Amino acid sequence: MTSPAQDPARVARRRRKHERQAVVFGLLIALMVIVGLGALAIYTETIDSPISEPIVTPEPASASIEPACLPVAEKWPDGTPPMKYSKVKVRIYNAADYTFNLASANADALTERGFDVRDTGDFTYQIEGPSEIRYGIKGVRQAYTLAAQYENVRLVMDDRSGSFVDLIVGQEWQEPLPVEEVPLETGEPMTNAPGCVPPEDLDPVEREYGYERGPNAGENADEA
Repeated sequence: MTSPAQDPARVARRRRKHERQAVVFGLLIALMVIVGLGALAIYTETIDSPISEPIVTPEPASASIEPACLPVAEKWPDGTPPMKYSKVKVRIYNAADYTFNLASANADALTERGFDVRDTGDFTYQIEGPSEIRYGIKGVRQAYTLAAQYENVRLVMDDRSGSFVDLIVGQEWQEPLPVEEVPLETGEPMTNAPGCVPPEDLDPVEREYGYERGPNAGENADEA
């Protein structure tokens, strides 16, 4: 049994199609090679980049904001005292690229000290610098009380209306200080952060709502 003879015109069309495909793929491969060699040459500074301006990642607005100064009152003639830990309502969110749950670890430590931890979860992006404490104009004293638990933390006032404070754990996070090293344990008034601005004169950043809330968020998790 013999195979039927193929149509010469069909064979020719198929050959031309294959030839066109070979040309297109060949050009694409050549272009990819040229782009790759050019990128390698720029990376190794063999040739100058056609882009004169350096490529930089803008820092978040919180990177340069001044902290608020502590509130003053006639009933505190010697300075502003810390809040009772149980009166500080705090939420903790992880903004660092680590496999273990930093938010929960900080929550456990602060809960053990008596802080009222209301929620833990993940932040929507990573914070490259130290951890941040975000607070509103009604939560300055609470923010300072929480900040005293850490050696290095950034205070960021946003436009929230309530007294909740948020601890955002950044890439340069630090564990809470040992209890005996927390300056508040001496009972002395708190000290203003360097370069602080009176809260009423500070332009707060816009509050971010992009938190991935944890299972214990509850109905009060969004109170601010």
